[in-house]
Amino acid sequence: MSVLSILEFPDPRLRTKAAPVTTFDGTLKQLVADMYETMYAANGVGLAATQVNVHRHLLVIDMSEDRDQPLTLINAEILEKDGAQVYQEGCLSFPGIYADVTRALKVKVKAQDLDGKEFIYEAEGPLAVAVQHEMDHLAGKVFVDHLSPLKRALLLKRLEKHRKASA
Repeated sequence: MSVLSILEFPDPRLRTKAAPVTTFDGTLKQLVADMYETMYAANGVGLAATQVNVHRHLLVIDMSEDRDQPLTLINAEILEKDGAQVYQEGCLSFPGIYADVTRALKVKVKAQDLDGKEFIYEAEGPLAVAVQHEMDHLAGKVFVDHLSPLKRALLLKRLEKHRKASA
């Protein structure tokens, strides 16, 4: 396994729409393993393939404290959304930046596993937020797209300050 490089906003590749996964093989399994290693190394809870410059419809999530509840969703599509919640989101492509985003409280998703087998997955609360956040990446969207223009501008100024302080 290896740690992959994570694209950071405003890299234009983050706006690329992912194509469906059509080949379920060892290469895909290796990519998923590398994505988990990358996410864990960056102390994240979710990672979309787009964020590592692989433009395929694939995401990984693990919100467990012990990092022992991995969730892999391939070619996922949301079937149902219910309710609304405001949740403070961060993103590995926006290091050190957080903002309140309104998303569905519950989601029902149809996806495929590593072998191409279709399944239905239901998530609620923070896990539902993570699923929606990562699926946005696969559609070429980032979480700041859900903010008002003013909040987005303020957040992007904070991002620049954070980058200068880290350099």
